[in-house]
Amino acid sequence: MGNTHAITAVILAGGQASRMGGNDKGLQMMHGQRLIDHVIEAIEQQADHLIISANRNLEHYRALGFPVFPDSIQDYAGPLAGMLAAFDACDSEMILTVPCDTPLLPRDLATRLLQCLEAQTADLCCPHDGERLHPVISLIRRRVQPAMADYFNQGGRAVYRWFKTQKLAQADFSDCPKRFTNVNTRAQLLQLEQQLSRQNPGD
Repeated sequence: MGNTHAITAVILAGGQASRMGGNDKGLQMMHGQRLIDHVIEAIEQQADHLIISANRNLEHYRALGFPVFPDSIQDYAGPLAGMLAAFDACDSEMILTVPCDTPLLPRDLATRLLQCLEAQTADLCCPHDGERLHPVISLIRRRVQPAMADYFNQGGRAVYRWFKTQKLAQADFSDCPKRFTNVNTRAQLLQLEQQLSRQNPGD
């Protein structure tokens, strides 16, 4: 039985990062810290436990002091593979998934997602920034794991396509859209560094 009161935060760092030239995004530097360091700083205090989903540079990630778990299959199968691995790696009733390339995450992310999830008696909750939904950033109840595994084992890989088949809540984060800025390319990383040097990212 999972702990019905616990949330395990899962940092998804298992992608190929093809738009970053194949360089591991979580280990790219921004303002003197790796991207994943920024994510840990934002999310660590918001959950009962924290684990990292990664498929390479495992020793670098383990050196951060948190459990590291690779996908069960080795073809870089995307965020769903990391989510499934996370459920296997913890016994929490819920997992909070965040990507390693979103360094400005709100410090109240988990609280607001949980409030929305419970208010709508949903199984999954994702933030909406006023313009778009961010499905890889999600609070997910363990009870959907079997359905997620079935979808994945049948070849499904699109996170939002599967989420739409479940009871999905959308939490309003239109007050802080910049907090969901993600970094896919070196140019985006440099641009974000420049922006942070000029202004408060939460403005």
